[in-house]
Amino acid sequence: MVITHAGAASASLTDLWDRVFDTQTAPEPWLVAVTGLVSLAAVMPNVLWRLTRNAVTIAHEGGHGLVALLTGRQLQSIRLHSDTSGLTVSRGRPTGIGMVLTAAAGYTAAPLLGLGGAWLLAAHHITLLLWLATALLLALLVMVRNAYGVLTVTVTGAAFLLVSWLTEPAVQAVFAYTAVWFMLLGGVRPVFELQSKRRHGGAPDSDADQLARLTHAPPVIWLFFFHAVSLCSLIGGGRWLLGL
Repeated sequence: MVITHAGAASASLTDLWDRVFDTQTAPEPWLVAVTGLVSLAAVMPNVLWRLTRNAVTIAHEGGHGLVALLTGRQLQSIRLHSDTSGLTVSRGRPTGIGMVLTAAAGYTAAPLLGLGGAWLLAAHHITLLLWLATALLLALLVMVRNAYGVLTVTVTGAAFLLVSWLTEPAVQAVFAYTAVWFMLLGGVRPVFELQSKRRHGGAPDSDADQLARLTHAPPVIWLFFFHAVSLCSLIGGGRWLLGL
């Protein structure tokens, strides 16, 4: 039998399609619970949080950037800093629904990503989740404009790519469940931190304050909104992950 280059390429694309979109076996419930505890351990202690919070910042600034593009704004740059702060700059109308949605996307990005990831895992699309995460990180990397940001996004994206391409399905499942748990749990803590800073007079130009100026609703309303999104995502996503 003679196999042409076109036939071989078609077969390779088919194999790749099947690999990405096929379903995989979910881990045992006890292992899902363990991945949740591991993620909680990465969120709670301050000494670890100072490092792991970088992943939440990537999601936060990526959320601003994605919604800016979806609402027709011109995304100019994204910066991620070593103190886990970040800055996303977009150009467009300084007021209006586009600006409101862009400003509201930061603190809601990580929990909503976690919720979407939990939905994919509940449908047993483990490999698809890893590849989607890699694609989003690659798209984000194009807009990052500082060295530390490039480093953190590259390392994070490389971790997802290597796990999805080189490891066994069981390892992929553990990694994916841990990452999704982390987005769900890690999306809760920053809102409480912002609330604490504002109570002590800090963060005068936070997302909640910017939204207050845009909508004339007090910052506490937006803090409540951030809390509602993060906690509801954690509850809903957690139920999907645990199969409840």
